[in-house]
Amino acid sequence: MKFKRFKRTPLLIALSVLALVCGVCALHLDFLERLERMTYDLRVRAASRFPAPAATNLAFVSIEESSIKAVEDGQLGYRFGLLWPRQVYGRVVDELAAQGTEAVGFDVLFGELRPDHPSVQIGTNIFQREESDNFFADQLHRAGNVILAMTPELSPPRLFATNALALGDISTERDTDGILRRVKAFRDVRHWHPLFEMAATSFGLDLSGAKFAPGKIILTQTGTTNFVEVPVDAENNFQISDFAGDKLPPGVAPTAKAFTTERVWHMGILLAAQRLKLDLAKSTVDLSGGKIILRGANGLERVIPVDAEGYFLVDWRLTPDDPRLLRVPVESLLRQDRQRQLGETNDLRDDLRGKLVIVGSAVQGNDLTDRGATPLEHDTLLVSKYWNIANSVITGQFIRRTNASETTAIIILLGLFTALLTWQLRAFAASGGTILLVAGYTAFTFFAFIKFRLWLPLIFPVIGAILVEHVSLVTYRVVFEEREQRRVKFVFSKIVSPDVVAELLGAEKLSLGGARREVTVFFADVRGFTSFTDQLQEDVAEYVRTHNVDLATAEKFYEESAHETLEIVNLYLAAVADAVKNHSGTLDKYIGDCVMAFWNAPTPNARHALAAVEAAIESQRAIHQLNEKRLAENSAREAENQLRIAAGQPPKPLHIALQLGTGINTGTATVGLMGSNQHILNYTVFGREVNLASRLEGVSGSGRIIISDTTYNHLLRHAPALAATCTELFPVQVKGIKNAVRIYEAAWK
Repeated sequence: MKFKRFKRTPLLIALSVLALVCGVCALHLDFLERLERMTYDLRVRAASRFPAPAATNLAFVSIEESSIKAVEDGQLGYRFGLLWPRQVYGRVVDELAAQGTEAVGFDVLFGELRPDHPSVQIGTNIFQREESDNFFADQLHRAGNVILAMTPELSPPRLFATNALALGDISTERDTDGILRRVKAFRDVRHWHPLFEMAATSFGLDLSGAKFAPGKIILTQTGTTNFVEVPVDAENNFQISDFAGDKLPPGVAPTAKAFTTERVWHMGILLAAQRLKLDLAKSTVDLSGGKIILRGANGLERVIPVDAEGYFLVDWRLTPDDPRLLRVPVESLLRQDRQRQLGETNDLRDDLRGKLVIVGSAVQGNDLTDRGATPLEHDTLLVSKYWNIANSVITGQFIRRTNASETTAIIILLGLFTALLTWQLRAFAASGGTILLVAGYTAFTFFAFIKFRLWLPLIFPVIGAILVEHVSLVTYRVVFEEREQRRVKFVFSKIVSPDVVAELLGAEKLSLGGARREVTVFFADVRGFTSFTDQLQEDVAEYVRTHNVDLATAEKFYEESAHETLEIVNLYLAAVADAVKNHSGTLDKYIGDCVMAFWNAPTPNARHALAAVEAAIESQRAIHQLNEKRLAENSAREAENQLRIAAGQPPKPLHIALQLGTGINTGTATVGLMGSNQHILNYTVFGREVNLASRLEGVSGSGRIIISDTTYNHLLRHAPALAATCTELFPVQVKGIKNAVRIYEAAWK
């Protein structure tokens, strides 16, 4: 490919568009981010058609409509309404422990103790009973592998939290379009000192909105502009006497930490950590570097790609109906638990042994509903996020989105390639290439996601770097550059052949260097025109002398004569030029009343000699027809002259028949631009063969076409019939040529 050099203006346009696109990208405008997320959702759905490997030890214990009905109807030995007492969940934990599950995560919030719930009968003794909350806490303690749910707004009571294996974050933060795509890997939860909690309850202080300043904690009073300042040291220790008064009970330290911070990991991560034996306390959190490193035994590591706020994308591989996910309705567990309590253990199953279990709701239309939109489905169970997150950690496969620098690099790379493509090709071809580039890059982003779970940017590279830049450069070319080329071509084509115009406009740099090429050169001179012109001038001068015409009027008569002369020569030269162009010749120049043309440059033509001879024949016939037409006009001109003489004006000359003498020669000549870059350039041919063609025109006389022996031999190859009409003449000796030249006359009448 021949590359054109970029001009300054289009280069500035390309760079400006790229700078604008990168700047807008850095603003993170929501409506553009929504478009990008929509393309991400399409990629997620496309990836779902290519099932990827997934963990096989995941299970879902679902609270179904049938589960609620079974408890409500007393099928399990007890009757409870929609909101089950904690003892029911305790029985679920008991059965899961009996089946040997590896870890259990509850997608159910236990926000407070419920002493009003019915107590639980222990064993077969109807008098041995336990409070419902205590029963649940005991089962949590015995199982030792249960993760309870919490959110920043709601945590389980201390009774449950201390008996559970851990607390797992289950908060859900959808994107602005309402779709759940990402979750936060962990949250740092602040636990305030009991004195702060008491003060907050008593005085309505907002602990969640606490502000920190050097040496103090500022707490605002809810619903007012009042605030309280509590002095603290550099380690956030406060004086207990500030709350309890001057007298402290014996053995109580005078200071204590205002709060402690606990890192609560997402429940899906906690489940996988149990399977992989990850020590989350030894994790490395590098939010600025975009990663969290989880470490386990034997050098095991899992690197979670996160954004600056600790969010990572959920890889939605497993739907609630995926056959690789074991799904068990909760009533089957409760039924087996009852059988165990009654000693009926013959047909019990342990399908959940070694499984990572999520206990959550699958019902619709009540307070237990937990449904929403994901990139995969518009309405699905959001509990599915836990096992998909656990699957990612177990398999070590995460979705990674390009960071800001990578996105910028992609935009710049595609933008520069688009600019090069648009600049190198013509507008239509460039548009086609741009469409292919868009299609190719789009397909590549889908492939990268399906194969490597890599989220490459699509909206900014395609709309900004490719389409906007392409449209901008094409607009520049159409509005400015191509308009100028059309103007130059229109003017220039009046002077030289359109083929020469096309070559010159297509050249990035006009080279003065010539090239050797075989050409056929054509010279045609209008015979008798010089003498006719001289006679016109003499007639006007004679009229001015004999009629004593004043200077101003005489000048007017001379101008009219010159106009008449130019009009006549243009008629004859135009007839010849039209014949040259009709046969794809390159019209070189007008030399007075002579026309010079050549063939086989710049446009190749294997039959260039034939084309030149045919153009010469057409020229002679055109001149002959022009003479007949002009001679027929003489009677009308004589009548016009009578009126002119009566008006004191010189008569116009009568038309005469002018003839054409043509010389043609074929040979190797130098072809190229003559002149200088600072002045006029002329695309022409020169050399011995050109001189010979000019000499043959000189010996052609009037109304004759003289061709050289070389041209004649070309006719023999390409047009034997035309060659047969040519007559060989006596060789002639011409100036500048040492030996006599064999010549032929081509017939045209």
